[in-house]
Amino acid sequence: MSVGAAEREPRDLVEADSTADAPPAPESSRRILVVEDNEDTRQSFQQLLELSLGIDVDIARDGTQALTMLAERPYSVMITDLRMPKLDGMKLIEEIQARRLPVTTIVTTGHGSIDEAVQAMRMGAYDFLTKPPDPQHLCVLVERALRERTLQDELAALRAQIGDRHAFWNVLSKCPRMFEIFELIGHIAETTTTVLIEGETGTGKEQVARAIHQASSQHRRGPFVAVHCAALPETLMESELFGHEKGSFTGAAAQRKGRFELANNGTLFLDECGDIPMSMQVKLLRVLQERRFERVGGNQAIEIDVRVIAATNRNLEVMVKEGKFREDLYYRLNVVKIDLPPLRLRPEDIPLLATYFIQKYARSGNNPPHLSQEAMERLLSFAWPGNIRQLENAMERACVTARNGIIRPENLPPDLQPKAGPGKASLRADLTRPLAEQLAEITTAFEKRYLRKALRKARGHVGRCAKISGLSRRSVSAKIAQYKIDTAAYKPK
Repeated sequence: MSVGAAEREPRDLVEADSTADAPPAPESSRRILVVEDNEDTRQSFQQLLELSLGIDVDIARDGTQALTMLAERPYSVMITDLRMPKLDGMKLIEEIQARRLPVTTIVTTGHGSIDEAVQAMRMGAYDFLTKPPDPQHLCVLVERALRERTLQDELAALRAQIGDRHAFWNVLSKCPRMFEIFELIGHIAETTTTVLIEGETGTGKEQVARAIHQASSQHRRGPFVAVHCAALPETLMESELFGHEKGSFTGAAAQRKGRFELANNGTLFLDECGDIPMSMQVKLLRVLQERRFERVGGNQAIEIDVRVIAATNRNLEVMVKEGKFREDLYYRLNVVKIDLPPLRLRPEDIPLLATYFIQKYARSGNNPPHLSQEAMERLLSFAWPGNIRQLENAMERACVTARNGIIRPENLPPDLQPKAGPGKASLRADLTRPLAEQLAEITTAFEKRYLRKALRKARGHVGRCAKISGLSRRSVSAKIAQYKIDTAAYKPK
């Protein structure tokens, strides 16, 4: 699985930004609920938080009233005493977990019972405070909890989008370049046009090929048959592709249909077609031209109606110039070409795909763990040389090692941890591609990341962003428009 196989097959898409680029949680949900049986403490908490954080704070006198209020409207953070009449803090946390209410809980206790507070954290509380809390510490803790809650709300929205607006057949993306590919797939769905997919290892070439097949399923009822050309020895490739007659060679005890024949009225996917030997390229070219072949050892022509999709992580045009790939076969395959962008050029897809993989690999019977803000930033800053396949493996490991329902940076694989020499991870020299093209990609990716970071620091103010970057306001505005960065996403709510 590479580009992210969705369980369902919706087909609409939209576009968004990357580093914390999902839209912030709606302002209405950025509220705090204080649950406390002591009226003076309730009022002091409410006044302190409203004045210090500038956020709406509601109050409840016990757990029963709090549950009613939580059901009526969303809250980002709840601060609750542990010992209260009617429904105490422990029972309140149990009910919140049972009802899966999306609120971050901070517990307070005035009885010096650290054991109770620790037990509450094991049940799902975010942190605890002893009463009376230090006002500054309380505000810092609540601010941190609000940031974590915002990220979790964004990820919850992404989970909804996975089954809704950002899936095209079996491919997940929010990237404009991928939208162009999806549109192209829609255009060729009703045809038998041969397609060539080029992209780095792990970018999801087979998933895109399957998307083409599925988009064509109303017109072409045959199966999707995949052949991994690099895994087949030259001596077996002809038999695998075209089949053989009984007795045609030693060990041919019975007639066998080849992959072309099995894919009739469907799709034949030739993965890593750049590894097809020159001797086989001639025979493959003839089949693509004539749409007929004979089995090995046979003389009866078999006609086929097959769409061929070829994929490679190598530059076939360069291979043609080097004499390693037939020019006529290249042009026969390259009727419609799809260039899959690597994950480092699709940063807006990282949160979407990470969320999907977390859902996929969550422990059976448990809610999917949440990505902490620090872990998400680590994912967004990594270059992903192994692309989506590497991201999937990272999320599987994180789900296995996560504790208390939160994925932290230490749960990510060691190769995602920071290394000395910043920037080296993103500078992979690919000698199969022109230097100017790679420099342009690196510059674009760095400019996007720089502008987003500057906008976060400037809280969405373009003028302050220009001052930080040392560019004119006009230049910054032009780059923001070029990269389709939504400045509103960085403005305080």
